Order: sequence, then structure tokens, then C-alpha cells
Amino acid sequence: MLASHADRERAVDVLRAGFGEGRMEQAEFEKRVARAYAARTVGELALLVADLPQGPVPLPAAVGAVPRTFLPLPVPKTNEKAIGSAICGGLCLVTFGLTGLPAVILGHSARAEIRRRGEGGDGLALTGLVIGWLATASWTLVVTLLLIAALTTG
Repeated sequence: MLASHADRERAVDVLRAGFGEGRMEQAEFEKRVARAYAARTVGELALLVADLPQGPVPLPAAVGAVPRTFLPLPVPKTNEKAIGSAICGGLCLVTFGLTGLPAVILGHSARAEIRRRGEGGDGLALTGLVIGWLATASWTLVVTLLLIAALTTG
């Protein structure tokens, strides 16, 4: 594809930034700028700036793909069971611990799925697990104390 004046100016801007950061000497910078203004195609411009951190001049998809270095990192999907575990764990305070057991079940299930599928949300699952186990342990302790009290008075 033929290079436009705007394409050449973008390439020169990248070269200026690289020179300003000390990534090339004055002579090399001048040589590359001259080659950029003389370039006829976008591919020639991409070669001039390919080794600089700002990356190559953007090329259309038909010419070539953008190197993986310059692509944004994919954000992993948050596991739904992890969200449910955290919600049930948070509701333990309102429901006096009755949602503790669902929080534990959802939390363990979510952590297994997260490891298997590479999803996000491990912190949510862990939060639901901790709160759920604390609520379950508290209820177990209360019931045990009530049974002991009932047996000793009866």
C-alpha cells in the first residue's frame, strides 16, 4: 500500500521519540528521517520504526498483523460461581450465617473451575469460602453449646 503524508509524519514522530529517549545516534536519526520522507509504501515505514518501543506504524489487516507485543492483554472472564460465593458470604452477616454453606459449596466449585478454565475471580471465591467457613463454624459452635447446655440441665 502506498504511504500517505500522514503515514510518513507518524513514522517521523516515532523516530523523534526514539531519538529523544537516546535509542539512536544523531546520524542514524537523520538517515532514518530521510528514508521515511523518501518511502513510497507503508511497509518501508514500518521497517524504519519496527525496533523502537512505540511500535511499527499501524498497518491495515491486509498487509500484516500487529505484533503481539503491542496488543492489549486479554482480561479473563470472572467465574459466576465465584461471584455467587462472595455474595453468599456477604449475606452471612444479614442472614445470621444461613448462607454460609452455599458460600462454601460455590467457593470450592468456583476455585476448581477457575483452575481448570483459567478464569478470573479466585479472590471472590476465596472471600466467600473464608466467610462461609467462619459462619458454618460459628453455627456449629452455637449448636454444640446449646446441646451441651440442654444435656447438663436436663
